Amino acid sequence: MKYYSTTEKNVLILISLLKAHGIRYIIASPGNTNTALIGSIQKDPHFKIFSAVDERSAAYMACGLAAETGEPVVISCTGATASRNYVPGMTEAYYRKLPVLAITSTQQIGRIGHHVAQVIDRSVISNDVANLSVTLPVVKDEEDFWDCEVKVNTAILELSRNGGGPVHINLPTTYSLPFTEKEELACRVFKRFSLVDDLPKLDEDKRISIFIGSHKNWSEAETLALEGFCNKFNAVVFCDHTSGYKGKNRLLFSLAAAQELHNKAELKPDITLHIGEVTGDYPILSMAGKEVWRISPDGEVRDTFRKLKYVFEMSESSFFEHYSEPKNSVSHHQYFQKCSDFLKKVQDKIPEVPFSNVWLASKLASKIPAGSAVHFGILNSLRTWNFYDLPENVTAYSNVGGFGIDGGVSSLLGASLGNENKLYYGVIGDLAFFYDLNAIGNRHAGNNLRILLVNNGKGTEFRLYNHHASHFGNDGDEFVAAAGHYGNKSETLIKNYAENLGFEYLSASNKEEFEAVYQCFLEPEVKDRPMLFEVFTDSENESEALQIMHRLEVSAEGKAKQALKNLLGQKGIDTVNKIIKR
Repeated sequence: MKYYSTTEKNVLILISLLKAHGIRYIIASPGNTNTALIGSIQKDPHFKIFSAVDERSAAYMACGLAAETGEPVVISCTGATASRNYVPGMTEAYYRKLPVLAITSTQQIGRIGHHVAQVIDRSVISNDVANLSVTLPVVKDEEDFWDCEVKVNTAILELSRNGGGPVHINLPTTYSLPFTEKEELACRVFKRFSLVDDLPKLDEDKRISIFIGSHKNWSEAETLALEGFCNKFNAVVFCDHTSGYKGKNRLLFSLAAAQELHNKAELKPDITLHIGEVTGDYPILSMAGKEVWRISPDGEVRDTFRKLKYVFEMSESSFFEHYSEPKNSVSHHQYFQKCSDFLKKVQDKIPEVPFSNVWLASKLASKIPAGSAVHFGILNSLRTWNFYDLPENVTAYSNVGGFGIDGGVSSLLGASLGNENKLYYGVIGDLAFFYDLNAIGNRHAGNNLRILLVNNGKGTEFRLYNHHASHFGNDGDEFVAAAGHYGNKSETLIKNYAENLGFEYLSASNKEEFEAVYQCFLEPEVKDRPMLFEVFTDSENESEALQIMHRLEVSAEGKAKQALKNLLGQKGIDTVNKIIKR
């Protein structure tokens, strides 16, 4: 039997995922905005559709059907006040934890509030109407497609999560015609598991990367659980300084992953296990496997790499312990060795770089006193110091949660209050430092504070060779990079301020000056004063140093790809890739 479907991609994504998740019951109420959905499925043999003119009755019908069958039931209505009549039945579903999926179709969201007929605001719903409410985008590009795909998967998974319950999807329409015989879309399907489920098989022959974002301090038991997993599987653990993991098969891989002129395909895993929270290690995002398994007690959908397949709502230790049993096989660690060898090859090619944050990291990272903690400013400081490892017993942190520049010094200060006998280092740029300047004037600031202030007189991030704002060149300084504020690299402003607050002040404007004073900054004992070491660099040297670090290893394929990108631009590359995939 022929049946016709809309060309509206948000609807096609929704239909594809309803099928993929095995949802078949639909109770449809009449209307215009939901024609794209109902008209596309009314002859589809997968769905069993019932009609109900009264939306209040439809919602209660869904409660009865869901309770009887144990299956999710979709209710579909149009705009105007139709969805308001779902509230009593959805409230019933909420308190009985019934999997009712209310899909309320609507005109485009931008029309809300402009006296457009039959347009109402559904952006806020009552607390006890649905466990989750999402609004799908009108899909115009790949970003919208991904957003829609994730939201629909998340909504459907919520129907059965934590005992189940109702969910709301707000579905905009563009009234597109005609309805065609066009093939359905293929969408990724997410699945969620808990420890009571049968977990998917993990092949011991697969190359597996465990990527750890920012992470709380690891307990010994948690470390042993991950080490036990690595003993069995062909795995490598990719970390940055905020990951906190110091166990076996660990690689600080940022420098290797950042090689923009090298084809790293041979280093990529088959599967990536994603744990931890937000990361500031941007290069490692390119090293994801063909599929990603997200492991976290919160069980939330986090599609960081846009390759998500499974979500495991459990502790990381529980996951690793489950897959480590039985312990009847031992990995030869080929994948770890391959990645380790490549990293060492890249490291061996590091030349002398200009006076910059990169150069500072090369001189200081390995010499941070044992038992200290280091707090990095986001982006440039964290990025460049991720190229160099810290001593094993040094811990590291960065405000990558909100990823703002506003509280780095205060976070460092707060941490230092926890142990007055431990050294706390901060590495921070000038804009972030001045943003949080008041922190070093706090009367609780202790002698265990040591701050490395990298002062280049601007947001040097926006002047780096690979930043899209670099297009403006020097013109970018005035407003984008905010150059010239806070004394414009004054040699006395911070010196006088810090010394008046009781800090020992050090400074350097070149490599020779740095070499003459830096040893004092690394003394392993808490001294009688906190320290502030101000190092003056410039954005040109910062950019050159970063470019050198990104181009240590060159392959023919990587070089050709970069040349093509320079010729066509990223949009041109994306277009070519689409044509090749057809």
